[in-house]
Amino acid sequence: MTAQIIDGRAIAADVINKVAAGVAARTSKGIRPPGLAVILVGDDPASTVYVGNKKKACEKAGIISKSFNLPNSTTEQDLIGVIDQLNEDQTVDGILVQLPLPAHIQPEKILERILPDKDVDGFHPYNMGRLATRMPLLRPCTPKGIMTLLETTGVDLHGMHAVIVGASNIVGRPMSLELLLAGSTVTTCHRFTKDLAGEVCRGDIVVVGVGKPGLVKGEWIKPGAIVIDVGINRLDDGSLVGDVEFTVAKQRAGWITPVPGGVGQMTVATLIENTYYAATELHNY
Repeated sequence: MTAQIIDGRAIAADVINKVAAGVAARTSKGIRPPGLAVILVGDDPASTVYVGNKKKACEKAGIISKSFNLPNSTTEQDLIGVIDQLNEDQTVDGILVQLPLPAHIQPEKILERILPDKDVDGFHPYNMGRLATRMPLLRPCTPKGIMTLLETTGVDLHGMHAVIVGASNIVGRPMSLELLLAGSTVTTCHRFTKDLAGEVCRGDIVVVGVGKPGLVKGEWIKPGAIVIDVGINRLDDGSLVGDVEFTVAKQRAGWITPVPGGVGQMTVATLIENTYYAATELHNY
């Protein structure tokens, strides 16, 4: 068996094209385009690349992108001041603070300062709580993007055994909630899990997001399983790999995402989708 590749690039492009069509229809009626404000504190190289990718996606979708590049010395209070201004700005539908933040700034405090209806990253406790109580509003981008990828397989997720490796607030925890909402039976693995191989072996769906190259061995994958690899790791030779041993896993899985070209593009596309949703469904200004 050789797995079918889930092409994140193509699916993400389709999502952005659909948003672009919606924005064009909106502006043709004289309604302002959606607006996204992206705040970058410091000069972390990876964060700079991510912010650039988000800006390009905004341009493709017709969304107005506002960038705020702040120095590493920015105080927590100064950053809160910028967020407060954007909360009041009626041309801004979404606010994204690029993580990680400098050590002297508490990310939880900053993320909670963003109004829930402008929290297009979906990290605010209000939005997480709505997802947990089966009333989702703005959903975390990576898990929501993964659900879009899963939909393209045409596989009915009801009753499937989903194994999530990693329990972060950004991926693992909300991913578990998304799959519960979709009717799957969910097991969440973390650093205290005693038999990771045994848990993964039982997964009809396996989602891995821990940032450790090759953590999940290909031989652990149940034949025919859907494998979603969220990890992206740069090796010493400069190549990018995921958290799953791809070469072997591809011979066992039914569907698998590549790295790169899988989940990463969907995260950005879902951010654009969330911004459009905030503009059209949550804001009347």
